Amino acid sequence: MPGRILIVDDEAAMRRMLGRQLRSLGHHTTVADSGEAALDIIDNEPLDVVLADIRMPGMTGDVLCREVLGRAPDLPVILMTGFGTVDAAVDAIRAGAWDFLRKPFEVEELEVAVERALRHQRLRSELGRLRERACATTPFAGLLGASPPMQRLFSLVERVGRTTTTVLLHGESGTGKERVARALHQLSPRSQGPWVPVNCAAISEHLMEAELFGHTRGAFTGAERDRPGLFRAADKGTLFLDEVAELSPAAQARLLRVLEERAVRPLGEHRAVPVDVRLVAATHADLAAEVAAGRFREDLFYRLKVVTLVVPPLRERGEDVLLLGDHFVQEQAAAQGRALTWGDDFEDALMAWHWPGNVRELRNTIEAAATLSADGRLAPEMVPGGAAAGAPAAHRPPEQRFPTLDQVERRHVQRVLGAVDGNRSQAARILGIDRKTLRARLRRWEEAGS
Repeated sequence: MPGRILIVDDEAAMRRMLGRQLRSLGHHTTVADSGEAALDIIDNEPLDVVLADIRMPGMTGDVLCREVLGRAPDLPVILMTGFGTVDAAVDAIRAGAWDFLRKPFEVEELEVAVERALRHQRLRSELGRLRERACATTPFAGLLGASPPMQRLFSLVERVGRTTTTVLLHGESGTGKERVARALHQLSPRSQGPWVPVNCAAISEHLMEAELFGHTRGAFTGAERDRPGLFRAADKGTLFLDEVAELSPAAQARLLRVLEERAVRPLGEHRAVPVDVRLVAATHADLAAEVAAGRFREDLFYRLKVVTLVVPPLRERGEDVLLLGDHFVQEQAAAQGRALTWGDDFEDALMAWHWPGNVRELRNTIEAAATLSADGRLAPEMVPGGAAAGAPAAHRPPEQRFPTLDQVERRHVQRVLGAVDGNRSQAARILGIDRKTLRARLRRWEEAGS
């Protein structure tokens, strides 16, 4: 794909030579003989890549790079120098350069560097479109997703959120069930009331009933004062019970009674206290299977699943991985006070991994990659399943630098499915395969990621 490239060099012969080489590769070129002239062009012309010499009179290339970052943060800059050293390369990257070329370089090196920068630019544009689509179709803050599964979930959350109906959220760990529950609260008539989240797995069994339903002073050993309990704390608001399958049989029985009577009786108290609470419960367990195994009350199960919403795993969300990854990179850049970038190798690694820990795993991966990056470039070996840890990109063998055909195929299929809103028949036609073959490959990838 041709790009619009600005060549910045104080030597006219170098500008002419680079212009010829880039035009022979199909690109459109503009030239500037100084950093100051380059900034004027950058302010007034659409560009995809800046190719600049470091050593120039007046404004040097690294200073120009910093200026470009301030004016057009997504415009990649490739710096060149005839005095190339490792230190110069590190300084260039720290200045925010996308890449570094040491003169003299072969036209193939120039082609690879420019193509990588153009791919980065296309990725930024694609992420921009994804962000616009996500913002335009997400009715609440705190959740990101442009994929068809997430758009369907957003539509359901918007409808259900405006009611006071009890909701059961099902999804794997790390998919963002609490964020969905909070969105339900924010959209509801109770949004001005209290939001009380509870992780049932984090409270010991013998304390759970006292925490949920309250207790009077002296109700049990250690009860030194009255406590109203979390149900009463959530009165006129929303109580979110995460990992509800972890409740003990006794707590399940008392929870069922509270839901039926709309009143709570604290431990040690003979009177029931009315409560007006919307309940949202969440679990990664198969509650129907827990009921069949006798570990969860059937009557409580049906009380909780008035409406069931499924939060999809990250591996089914296609390029939401890149959208979320970019969001977490921006978070880390703000937290660390420096620019962070990723290349196509990091993008490939993000798309190739199946993310068993879902969004939580992705966030932690980005934080680790940002923390361990010396120059602000995120390394693919920090992604699970990526290149061998610690191997510098330039010295890694080819089998560690490139995705497998299966990974490339999987990513391409995900992109096509995203483009057709998950329509498998249409995707199969575009891919040139039948629907049965597509279904078999999706099943194989799903099983590999489980």
